Amino acid sequence: MSGLGLALLVVALLLLRQNVLVILGVAVAWCYVAFTDGSLGYIVLDAWEAANKELLLSVPLYVLAGNIMGRGAIATRLIRVARAVTAPIPAGLAVATVGSCALFAAVSGSGTVTLLAIGSVMYPALVQAGYPRSFAIGLLCAGGTLGIIIPPSIPLILYGVMTQTSVTDLFMGGLGPGALLSGLFVGYALLRHWRLRGGRLDLAEVGSAVRSGAFALAMPAVILGGIYSGRFTATESAAVAVVYAIFVEVAVHRELGVAGLRGVVLETARMLGSLFPVLMLALALNVFLTYEQVPERLVGLLSGAVTEPARFLLATNALLLAVGCLVDIGSAILILAPLLHPVGVALGIDPVHLGIVIVVNLELGYLTPPMGLNLVVAMLAFREGFGTICRAVVPFIGLMLAGLLVVTFWPALTLALVR
Repeated sequence: MSGLGLALLVVALLLLRQNVLVILGVAVAWCYVAFTDGSLGYIVLDAWEAANKELLLSVPLYVLAGNIMGRGAIATRLIRVARAVTAPIPAGLAVATVGSCALFAAVSGSGTVTLLAIGSVMYPALVQAGYPRSFAIGLLCAGGTLGIIIPPSIPLILYGVMTQTSVTDLFMGGLGPGALLSGLFVGYALLRHWRLRGGRLDLAEVGSAVRSGAFALAMPAVILGGIYSGRFTATESAAVAVVYAIFVEVAVHRELGVAGLRGVVLETARMLGSLFPVLMLALALNVFLTYEQVPERLVGLLSGAVTEPARFLLATNALLLAVGCLVDIGSAILILAPLLHPVGVALGIDPVHLGIVIVVNLELGYLTPPMGLNLVVAMLAFREGFGTICRAVVPFIGLMLAGLLVVTFWPALTLALVR
């Protein structure tokens, strides 16, 4: 009866349109009261024990570094390099947009920051160059999601924390799928607008753009090269990213002063204030589920019904695509990853591959209503109606679904660079 009561309570809260924090908080409290000795104090103790991990420090640091770069000049300099290199290519400006999103994703770790930083410059440029507004909106919304899968990715860090999977391996695993999705976007742009050219290759402009953006171009090498070479951990790389971003934007580019930097820090603190309560409750719930052996029971329950990895992956895709429409990616990973991970591992699925499949699934949630975060951000940034934004992303959702199938059933794409 306690389980049925919890299910009814969650459904009631959903019907009342309560946010994830309220629903998760009530669910955790119900579990601790109904299935333990009734002491809510254990929630705090379990959350503190589970959160006492150095790796969690990387989340606020990467968010801060991404916000600093989004407010400064790193994004515009990366865009200049991409535009100079792709000028003679058919649909060169669209190709430059995808390249800029991929480059900025490799330093920001955030989908919305990537969309805002690149979109603010490239949207008017694409429209002025003759690209349809719907294509420009869809391309930028889809390109922004690359910040979710291309390392350093905050959702990959959260998955690593919740499942005890190596974040370095997850970062390596995200490179192949990130390149695949970028290639699909570029291919679609070439197919649709191959007649639109940006101009001739200007070597002088390429050289000037590379010199101007040298510090921005060096940042992915500094952050990711340090991780993959073993010189520092994911957490240490996040601290390096913050210091590097402040140095470049304040001392080199001089785009941010003390007042601007203070504003970015406050904005980041407000953003994290909504993330970390959910994270702490999810960690407490994870400890409770582990103590009650829920993952083990779930494995035993499903082992008879789902005996093939392919069938499990298909069921996981269906579940996560539905969840991504309703729940933000962070909350979905925090709640579902501890449940899906042991089942996948028991079926012989590599935990890194499973993590990438989960994140690519939820990446689609950024483009699907009603909770698609990039749709809302694009509506505000580009001043278009929500319906217009939703129609613009439809072709790119199809491309991402095709990419998801490749990632799901071709593990070598994910695991080729791992270990």
